[in-house]
Amino acid sequence: MKRRLVLMAAALALALALAGCAAHAPPQPASALQLPSGWRAQAAGAPAATEAHVEQLWWQAFGDPVLSDLVGEALARNGDLRVARARVQEYRARLAQADANRAPNLAFDGSPTRTRTLASSGKPYVTNVFQAELQASYEIDVWGRLASLSDAAGESYRAEQASLDAAALSIAASVATSYLNLRGLDAQLALAQSTLQLREQSRELARKQFEVGYSSRLEWLQAQSEYHAAAEQVPQLQRQIFEQENALAVLVGGNPGPIARGLPLAELAAPGVPAGLPSELLRRRPDIARAEHNLAAANASLAATRDQLLPSFKLTAVGGGQATTLTDFLHAPTALWRLTALAAGPLFDGGRVQAQTDAAGAQRDQLVYAYENVVRNAFAETENSLGAIYRLQQQAVENDARRAAAADTLRIAHNRYRNGYASYLEELDAQRTLYSADVGLLQLKTRILVASVDLYRAMGGGWSAGGGQ
Repeated sequence: MKRRLVLMAAALALALALAGCAAHAPPQPASALQLPSGWRAQAAGAPAATEAHVEQLWWQAFGDPVLSDLVGEALARNGDLRVARARVQEYRARLAQADANRAPNLAFDGSPTRTRTLASSGKPYVTNVFQAELQASYEIDVWGRLASLSDAAGESYRAEQASLDAAALSIAASVATSYLNLRGLDAQLALAQSTLQLREQSRELARKQFEVGYSSRLEWLQAQSEYHAAAEQVPQLQRQIFEQENALAVLVGGNPGPIARGLPLAELAAPGVPAGLPSELLRRRPDIARAEHNLAAANASLAATRDQLLPSFKLTAVGGGQATTLTDFLHAPTALWRLTALAAGPLFDGGRVQAQTDAAGAQRDQLVYAYENVVRNAFAETENSLGAIYRLQQQAVENDARRAAAADTLRIAHNRYRNGYASYLEELDAQRTLYSADVGLLQLKTRILVASVDLYRAMGGGWSAGGGQ
């Protein structure tokens, strides 16, 4: 008995010593992340969006039901989102597996055996053994290692949910951007076709004046050149529209094909700029939530790895029956049982577990730095989107003034040409200037709409981890 007490005391001392060694996990690096107090750029000319626009279906703020339908189809049918949903299911199963490791384990086995052996006399004989056992085992999670593994699986599962939300937000923004660019190309095609009609009228006028000797052949050739230059824009824009339709059709989960149209570009309005402070990105952006959960999972995995230095304790119970005949086995088998309490721990492994702990600590540090980078990139994307809207709005004001001046210039040049005070080259130059201003107007309109989409994407679009909106 005395010897047994000495051995138990030694084992306890060893366990305490190992616990002391395992308590020293690699320290987490100090974070250098600082949140800005506000945004550098503020977009003007648009009211702040309501919370419903920010937190729910932000693409509906554009007021185009076709756009809303396309986004809805993409969220339901897009192939990348289907892959992401399958990964969420995988990590949900992993979480269930980790939780199951903390529960008792029950198992059953039966083994009828027939054996032919030799007796001591040298004569063979046959024996039958019928046996069945019920086995139960349970690991006592003294140090919380199994709980840490379960926590790590739970955080990884929530990180995958956030990844699904991030993918959904990206798909929705890509659909909105593609659709808005498509409507911008439609508007440019309509402008090119109307300009082509005007160029044709100008070419006919120049031809008639050349035939009656009122103008030179140079002016007529110049009018033909401008007509063909305008005609060249039509198939080019048609090709771009064709390709944009195919890309958008694939994005929403279908085959390449035509896309329905909703509001024209002139009736599409950029939604209000969502109000908010930089700190609100920490709860809105799913990629930040994903980085947070990955960091929490790494911390839990580090704790579980560190706890491998500590002893483990398991309880095992086995009960069953055995008989040499099937009748005895079914009616009066011999009862057998066994109870086992096991304590096991490492004594010397050459530093394997400590190396694993150091590696897990380094992985945790990497995720700390990765989290900081994700947050900083989120700030930069939001700043760039706000700045883009603000500068594009300023550019649009100047474009409006340029277009108004170009329209007046063309009107005066046309009157001077018809009345014989100027050559046709002067009117052609005014037509080019006005066409350039009109194209710039449509492109700016499209870019402002797309910049609004980029801003909603940068600010998280109201998506929260696990929401799947």
